[in-house]
Amino acid sequence: MFRDAKVVLWYPLKMPGPRPVSFGELYSQFHLSITEINCGDKCSPYNELRVPFCCDTQHAVPTAYREEWDFLSISTDLWHLWKCDRLEDDEQLRSTTPPDHILIECQGHLSCQRSYRTMTCRSFPFFPYVNREGEFIGLTYYWEYEDRCWIISNLSSVSDRYREQFVHVYDIVFSVMPDEKENFRHYSIVMRRIFRRRRRTIPLLHRNGNSYKVTPGSEKLRRVHMDHFSKFGNYRIAAQMPFPDELVD
Repeated sequence: MFRDAKVVLWYPLKMPGPRPVSFGELYSQFHLSITEINCGDKCSPYNELRVPFCCDTQHAVPTAYREEWDFLSISTDLWHLWKCDRLEDDEQLRSTTPPDHILIECQGHLSCQRSYRTMTCRSFPFFPYVNREGEFIGLTYYWEYEDRCWIISNLSSVSDRYREQFVHVYDIVFSVMPDEKENFRHYSIVMRRIFRRRRRTIPLLHRNGNSYKVTPGSEKLRRVHMDHFSKFGNYRIAAQMPFPDELVD
């Protein structure tokens, strides 16, 4: 179980720009589930609230740009402004939230309206990996969630069509908002520094359809089978049990 896990802020897309793209248009082009199964059923037994970690604001609070919030607020009643029960968490997140972002929360995973999931819901746990040359070459994940997210420990379950939609939509976003690509380039640099210090390779679902391990220092790509990526936390333990698909009580 996870009780006092660090709350991690999700950063959405910056939509203002010279050629704005409507959120409705982006949503329509990025609608597929990551995997054919309900991954929330896989992770929720390990959350004391029995809620998927990505839908639990004790673990992650989504943000939306004001333009995205405007779109959602007139289109659905699914979302509301986030309210925090702990003053220290409220101060921490609001102090690091950019002025053009809004902290939001949905009515809960049982009330999810899939057509009105935010861009962060559709992307999570992945973000676009940008290499040293500034090329968006594929997907990697927010490593802060390795101990909680079932998908991260089961990358082989990610569908090819989801990967294609992810790449397609972020290509659109980066063409409209070059600064957004720069933001992910910086985040990729941070990941390389951390993984190099930890002597780890970076998992990459390449836009060419193959999977690789990236050496963070040289950025050398070593092609691997999807099943060769690591598992973490409870999912590593479960994979070693005689009946790994059995849910915890």
